[in-house]
Formats: sequence, C-alpha cells, structure tokens
Amino acid sequence: MKTMTGVELRKRSQVKPDLILIGVVAALTALGLLMIFSSTAPRLEATGSSPSTDMVRQGVFVLFGVAVLIVASAVSDRTWQSVAPLLYGIALLLLLAVLSPVGAIRQGAQRWISLGIIDVQPSELAKPAVVMALALLLAPIQENRMRWIRVGKAVAIAAIPAALVFEQPDLGTALVFGFVTLVMLFVAGTSFRQIALLLIAAIIALVAALELGVLHEYQFNRLVGFLNTDEYSLSLNYNQNQSQVAIGSGGLFGQGLFEGTQTNLSFVPSQSTDFIFTAIGEQLGFVGGALVLGLFGLLIWRMLMVANLARDRFAQLTAAGIAAMFAFHVFVNVGMTLGILPVTGIPLPFLSFGGSFYLSMMLCVGVVNSIWMRRVRPGQRPFTG
Repeated sequence: MKTMTGVELRKRSQVKPDLILIGVVAALTALGLLMIFSSTAPRLEATGSSPSTDMVRQGVFVLFGVAVLIVASAVSDRTWQSVAPLLYGIALLLLLAVLSPVGAIRQGAQRWISLGIIDVQPSELAKPAVVMALALLLAPIQENRMRWIRVGKAVAIAAIPAALVFEQPDLGTALVFGFVTLVMLFVAGTSFRQIALLLIAAIIALVAALELGVLHEYQFNRLVGFLNTDEYSLSLNYNQNQSQVAIGSGGLFGQGLFEGTQTNLSFVPSQSTDFIFTAIGEQLGFVGGALVLGLFGLLIWRMLMVANLARDRFAQLTAAGIAAMFAFHVFVNVGMTLGILPVTGIPLPFLSFGGSFYLSMMLCVGVVNSIWMRRVRPGQRPFTG
C-alpha cells in the first residue's frame, strides 16, 4: 500500500474548494427554499395542494445543482477553455430550437423546450456559454489598445444569442449579454473611449427600437408604466406598485414568515420567481433585505478576488464575466422590485423559483470554484495580464 509523501500531501491540501464562495451560495440557497415555501404555501394550501409543493420541486433542482457544482469544479479551467466553442455552439442550436415548433409556449412566451416532466430554458445555458466564448476571444490580447475588429467580434458573439432570446421574447436576458460584454471588454483592456462609443451606440439602438416599434407590446407597456407611475398605478404599473407597498409594509424586521397580505393574498404576481425580493422585504423587513444584499455583495467580491488570482487570462476574464452577470441580475431584480428600474423579468440568483436558472447559476459558481482551485499560489509567478 502506497503512502503519500509530504509534497503530495501539500499539493492535495492546496486543491481545496473556495469555502467562502460555496458557503455564501449555500446560505442563499437555503434562504431561497425558505422564502419559496413561505411565499407559496398559503396560495397552494388555499387551492387544495400541498403547501410544500414548490419548495420540494425547487429542492430537487438544488440536489441536481449541487451535482453540477461538483462536476464543474472538478473540470479544470483549461478544459473549460477548450470546450468553450462547443458550449457556445450548443447554446445557439438550442436557442434556434426554441424558436422552432419544438419550442414550448408558456404565458405568451416561447422560451422553453419541453422534456415531458420538465421544461428546459436554453437561454440560461447561453449565459455561461457566452461568458466563456468572450473570454476565449479576448484572452490572447496583448496590445495596449483593443482593436475595433476584435471589439466587433466580441459584440457579435453576444449579439447573436441576444437577438435570439429577444425574439422569444426575453429582453432581460438580452440585456444581461450586453452588460457582461461591456464589462469583459473593459477588463480585457478596451479604452474608456471605446466603451463610451459602444454605450452611445447602444442608446441609439434602443431609441431606434422604440421609434420603429421593435419592442413587443408588453415590453413597451412596462416602460410606459415605469415612466408614468402615477398615471398607470392601477394598470400598467400595478405589479410594481404592489411590490413597493409590500416592501414598505415590512418595516425594519418584517411581518414574519408566512405573513403579509401582499404576498399571501397574491397582490404581487410572480412572488416566488421574479418578485421574490418583495416577499423577503415584506416578511423579513429591511434587516432581511440588507442581509440578502450583503450576501450577494460578498459573493460578487469573492468572484472578483478569484479573477484577480486566476492563473491565466481566460480564467481571469471568465471569473470577471460571471461576477458581472451576477451583479447585473441582483441590481436589476432588486431595482425592479423597489421601483427604481422598469420590470424586465430578471430572476434573483439562488432565491427565485426555477430549475434552469438555478442549474445555470450553479454551473457558473462551479466554474469560478474551478478557477479558485487552480489559482496562482503564494510564491508562484502570476501571469502578466
């Protein structure tokens, strides 16, 4: 029987997961299960269903998510780099399939592929796929100034899936791709002037979309309701107003789990999905909401630290892109529930009910954890980024 040498033991002890990263994810997941149960139990019980139905369903996805996290962590960042084109290609094929007769329509949107017992949302797989495809493109750059040809390629990598998800329609995910692209271009060395020009181009494109009627009717109505809150408080902006009422009624410490008229009486729609932060604010109050935001802040900070310790450019850009994706999700979702941003339908990571989204986020965390486990060690020479 072989025994490990001191060197082997040291090497093995160094390959440890990021316990802070995983601990934060575990805390958010546990809170998510609790809030899904608390926000859906009264409604389910009133309809004669088991009050724990949605929580149990999400719990099954959590178990699969843990497996995804473990596998993604075991795969090296170099392997992720080599399979990035394949993942991107698969994501595009699945997005095309969604828009074909294969795609399932739910509530007027064609975003899913039905597999019988579950519906898969390919746009969620596209998020990490786009991040890694961009990292692969931008990693080899050595010049001091980013060339416009490479900027154009990066924009194209994000624009193709963004156009496909916009057609579903899903404006929120399309915006995720745009924000992540800008952040990764900046990290890769794009100048402030180039970023500014890209932002100006994006604003012009948005104005043109409004003028040409490219936005779907419900998307346009959401924007109109947001810009005219008082006029449409009982119609276009009803959901967002009810969300603000719920959060305000929570006060400092909240009304308690399973309590709160806005959540229990379903005044706020999608209370376990896109508006889960509303339930947190009403039932757990300002303290609970602040705790959630603090956990997300710690999560994003940790991902940026991993990016700083990455052993190569691809790993650094991937971790930074994933951090940007999480930051955008949190900012837009919370801003939506507080009424400072229009409703876009972007869920809150680890808290919102949904299988595809949860598995996608766990895949992203697994990739970041993989980068951490193979980071630059003390005494090793870091790459020159």
